[in-house]
This record gives sequence, C-alpha cells and structure tokens, in this order.
Amino acid sequence: MSHKYENPLCKRYAGEEMQFIFSDDNKFSTWRKLWIALAESQQALGLAITDEQLAEMRAHVHDINYAVAQQHERETRHDVMAHILAFGEQCPAAAPIIHLGATSCYVGDNTDIIQQRAALLHVKKLLVNAIAALSSFAEQHKGLPCLAFTHFQAAQPTTLGKRATLWLQDLLFDLEQLDFVLGNLKLLGCRGTTGTSASFLALFDGDHDNVKTLEQMIADKMGFAACYAVSGQTYSRKVDYYTLSVLSGIAQSAHKFSNDIRLLSHLKEADEPFESGQVGSSAMAYKRNPMRSERIASLARYVMVDALNPALTASAQWLERTLDDSANRRIAIPEAFLAVDAMLSLVINIVQGLAVYPKVMQKHLQEELPFMATENILMHGVKRGGDRQQLHERIRVHSVAAAKEIKLHGGDNDLLARIAGDAAFGMTEDELHAMLRAEDFTGRAAEQTEEFLAQVQPVLQANQVLLGVDIEIKV
Repeated sequence: MSHKYENPLCKRYAGEEMQFIFSDDNKFSTWRKLWIALAESQQALGLAITDEQLAEMRAHVHDINYAVAQQHERETRHDVMAHILAFGEQCPAAAPIIHLGATSCYVGDNTDIIQQRAALLHVKKLLVNAIAALSSFAEQHKGLPCLAFTHFQAAQPTTLGKRATLWLQDLLFDLEQLDFVLGNLKLLGCRGTTGTSASFLALFDGDHDNVKTLEQMIADKMGFAACYAVSGQTYSRKVDYYTLSVLSGIAQSAHKFSNDIRLLSHLKEADEPFESGQVGSSAMAYKRNPMRSERIASLARYVMVDALNPALTASAQWLERTLDDSANRRIAIPEAFLAVDAMLSLVINIVQGLAVYPKVMQKHLQEELPFMATENILMHGVKRGGDRQQLHERIRVHSVAAAKEIKLHGGDNDLLARIAGDAAFGMTEDELHAMLRAEDFTGRAAEQTEEFLAQVQPVLQANQVLLGVDIEIKV
C-alpha cells in the first residue's frame, strides 16, 4: 500500500486508456511532438534548423528524463522551462532551437486540446457502446408490460423496452452534443506571449504569410484542421467549459439511469449484475445492494459540480492571460473525464448484465390494474344499460374501500370482487378479470419503442467502427 494519497479515480474507477491520455508520459511526449512540429515547420519556411537537429529531437520523443526535468523545475519554478532544458540535455545540437519563438502555452494549451480530443473520442466510444447495449435491451423487452410511475406512484402501465428508450434518448442527446464540441475543437496554434504572433513575425523578418503558414503547418502535423481565429496567450477557457458541459450532460443521463435501476431494484423488478462471491453488506448477508448504480450516482454528482470549475475559470481570465486557471484545470479537466469513463463503463456493464423479473412486474401490475381498469368497467356497465353517474359513484365507493383494505390491513386488492358483488354492474368476477390484460393498457409503448429504435440504427451504423469494448469493473 502507498504511504501517500492516491486518486481513487485512477486506483478504483477509471480505465487504463483514459488514465494514459492524461498521464505524464502522454503529456510530455506530446510537448516534444509539438516542439518537433514547430521546428520542422520553421525549417520548411527557411529558418536555419538542420536535419541533424530534427533527427536528434525525434530520437527522444518518449524517453523523457523526468529526474532531470524535476531538478530543473526545483530551480526554475517553471514546468515548461524545466522540460525545455531537460530535452535540450538529451538533444545538445538541437538545444538552441527548441521552443524557438514560442511561449509556454504553445506546448501547454495545444497539448490540453490534443488530450481533450483524445479523451472525447474515448468517451464517444463508450457512449456509442452504451447506446448499442440499451438499444438491444429495449428491443428485447419492447413488449414486456410493467407498471409505470409518476411521482413514484403507480400510474398507467408501459413496457420495459419503452422505459429503456427514455434512458437511450438522453444518451443520444449527449452524443449529439459531444459530436458538436468535438467537431469544433481547434488548436491554439503559435501565438506568442499575448496572442499577436510578434515573436514569429520577428523570426520571419515581418513576413505575415510565413507566420500564418507556420501555424497551419503545425495544425496539419498535429491532425487539426485549423487553429482558433484569435487568442490571448491562451485559447479561450470557454472551450474547457463546453467540453465539461458535454461531460456534465452524460453525468446527468447516467445519474437518471442509475436512480431508475436503484428504484427497480427496490421493487425487485430488476437486479444489476452480482457476482457469485460478491458481498452486499458486511452485516446483512442476504443483501444485494445496487452498488454499481450507486457508484454511478456518486461519480455523476462529482462531474456535474466539477463542470462549474471551467465556467468560473472562463469568467475570471484577465485581459490576455492570468495564471489562476492553471492549478484548477490540471485537476478539473482530467478528473471529469476519468469519472465519466468510469460511469459509462458501469452503464454498459449494468445494461448487459441486468436481470429482469417479469413475474414480479406482473404481480405489481395485477395489484394496480383493477384501479386502472375502472374506466373500462364504467363504459362496459353503461353499454349494459347502467347510469354513468350512478356507476361512477359506485366505483368511487368501492375503490376507496379497496384502497383502505390494502393500506390499513395489508389485504389484497379486492376491488373486482366488490364490483362483481354489486348488482348495479351485472358483471361476474371472471368477466372483470378478462378486462385486466396488461397489454391492453400499455398504449403505443411497444410501437413507440420500435419506431424510436429505427431512428437509433443509423446512428449505430454511422459509428459501427466504435462498437465493441471490454469492460472491467475493478471493485
């Protein structure tokens, strides 16, 4: 065990791929790739940078001399300068031209954008697989009647598949927002100290076209179509807000899903996956707590609150640059992605392994259907010659009495027996029970599910390359 704090998001929850995206190895090797892209582009545009210098830099992209960098940072109190010096020690020929004309945000901000893009792509993969899992679940259960609830009070029946489309639609909204933000991500570029590119203009003897070309060349090398049109020293921190807003949206959807699973677990209509040796409670051996769903809810609240960080940071930036964003962003952005990675993995795991109990659903329906069928019974009685107003009052009286029997004495719902015993209706109990087919009360739930899933299929087809993930829940 460690003698110092370790982030539970890494130790317990998030997957290896997302952890790598925000790792030091990925971050600092990306810094070096950006320095190489800058030097290559400067050479192509006529600056005195040799092939030997470039080759030397390319040879040391991944073997980062951390101990040297740490020593320099203790002396300089500047992380970027420390890594410039450390890189220079490995590349003595290239040392004089590393970071030429750039400011710290050239590597810092551009790397942040590159990491965000990679992380959003990974989130998209998980999101698409969650959508696929829920689509299959909804298709499988599109006609399975279950009791629907408003205010968590029994309402009209629906089907389990239709309920799943509500979870599914939320995730589709999230995918739309993710695609929009991902499609609009741009690099900072190479703008210098205040965003005017003055240092690069000096390097190219006042040639504005070369400065603009330099920036586009770097964007091309790093796989981006363009850089933001204008900036201060940093890209606008609203970009971070838009990214975390997407993650907050996913957290909201996951939280709603997890709450519903917890409620269904309480009703004994569904159980999330539960391993053969899993312990639900250290005291109560019989318990099967919905711990995966509870974890989703717990992490989701963290992400939703965390999304306030970039909003406050964006609003607090001074003129062309201030540094009160740095420490906050180092924590807020990676942790939001790590938590969403964990949440979506859990959503996929739960949906793929969710145990459904139709007999319990039927039992709950039968407990409530007599009340729900009273309008049909009323219409039937009128067709037989009864007075609508008198029959309505008789149903009201019987319903109140049946509800009292259930609530005060824990009895069964005997409403149908009471109506059958009332000569005003002239109906037998068998006739009344024949009117309680749950399928007759679910409206267009099954059809709505089919129609909605037909709209989901093109989304899955467009993203079929992302389908297929191995989900491992650590604890």
